[in-house]
Amino acid sequence: MSVNAWVKIVNGRVVTPGGILSQGQIIVTEGKIAEVTERNVELPADAEVFDAEGCYVAPGCIDMHVHGAAGHDFSEATPEAFRTIARAHALHGTTALYPTIAADSGEVFRRAIRTCERVMTEPAGDGACILGLHLEGNYLNPAMKGAQHPDHIYPPKPEEYHELLEGTTCIKRWSAAPELPGALEFGRYASERGVVVSVAHTTADCSMVKRAWEAGFTHATHFYNAMTAVHKEGIYKRAGTVEGIYLVPEMTVEVVADGIHVPPEILQLVYRIKGAERVALVTDALSAACGGESGMGGVQTVIEDGVCKLADRSAIAGSIATGIRLIRTMVREAGCPLSEAVRMAAETPARMMGISERKGAIRRGMDADLIVFDDDFALRRTMVGGRWV
Repeated sequence: MSVNAWVKIVNGRVVTPGGILSQGQIIVTEGKIAEVTERNVELPADAEVFDAEGCYVAPGCIDMHVHGAAGHDFSEATPEAFRTIARAHALHGTTALYPTIAADSGEVFRRAIRTCERVMTEPAGDGACILGLHLEGNYLNPAMKGAQHPDHIYPPKPEEYHELLEGTTCIKRWSAAPELPGALEFGRYASERGVVVSVAHTTADCSMVKRAWEAGFTHATHFYNAMTAVHKEGIYKRAGTVEGIYLVPEMTVEVVADGIHVPPEILQLVYRIKGAERVALVTDALSAACGGESGMGGVQTVIEDGVCKLADRSAIAGSIATGIRLIRTMVREAGCPLSEAVRMAAETPARMMGISERKGAIRRGMDADLIVFDDDFALRRTMVGGRWV
């Protein structure tokens, strides 16, 4: 990574919370955005000047749900795997992420916690910032397990989640099925400790979704995937998890915006109903993303039609999406304005995760986490904490 005391980015279409500056300049120093303007700013002679050549300059993507990349999975729970994945995604538009651990043994969770704590305290490296863990298990409904390992799926165990949450502050998200015995108690306990608790891998109906919301479940993991929607029971229609989430207006959602996990028409519907302020774009990427080989914690998968599937093709296992692909899909396939797509990839997840005072937008005083891409959504450069990756 290159670093300079002062960096001036010129000739960019700068995507800010207030709109797109057609001839914007961004001044960066000490890892922070010092100025965002359309006027020329004089800097020291040794300042680096980067000509964006008319490309968009946007805040980097913040991925709330990502399992791996470049042949590695966060469940390996080693610093090397964490750093490799973070660098791979940085090269594709993600500047901050939350390593996600699928259903696994308690020992894997503990090792991942220790590794995450270590990596979070290290000096800035050459990849996306690692901001804390997301546990996607083990409190999931077996009927909606998808690619999750069935040997590690069971109802919440108070002695387990008490131990994990009392032993660390790096667990920032936890996904669970609220209809399981003890799940509402789990939601209250975890949310009271600042954890974002999410509805996931679930058959919860509308009434259960409302009860989950009241118990601290504020978010929906990979909305539409591994949950029920309107369906028929006998001769009658029944509302499912999806409708329950829509009927709790304040509940936020994330979508795997690769155009495959959720078709473009549904992505458009989610955006129209929930609005950009309550929709986050996530990759849910596996080790196969960014040029890696297929696989998921010992579960056999294949890459087909631009997505990871279980080897028997009975379910989607995860994605090979990247940050810039999420933005492209929302704009080109779901018909979303570019500024709103960027907002859902950066500003909204930052607010959901409680880090919006420093990340997720281009304005003075924020971390200099930036991406530069052209009209074809080809990524030109990524900056993390004022350093070019």
